Amino acid sequence: MKFILGLGKVLTVAFWGVLLFNQLVPQPLPFNLLINATGIVLLGLHLLEVLFFNGSLRGRSHRWFDRLQIVLTGIFHVMSIPRVRKVRRDG
Repeated sequence: MKFILGLGKVLTVAFWGVLLFNQLVPQPLPFNLLINATGIVLLGLHLLEVLFFNGSLRGRSHRWFDRLQIVLTGIFHVMSIPRVRKVRRDG
């Protein structure tokens, strides 16, 4: 599972590189618009993920760095965060 999450992170960051390259050297017309539209949609989804998973970052020591990583890599970073198990006490 770690390999898949790492590969997903690398591919997502590679896409951000493609998007940045497209801004510096625009590609031919249909691809230029498709890359930009995909980048806008992906950024919107990642910002929604930051909002939805903000509560799970409470116990983390570097919350702002985690938020930045979620904006960059999305669900791949969220899935790599270890879950905090709550201890249930009866009585």
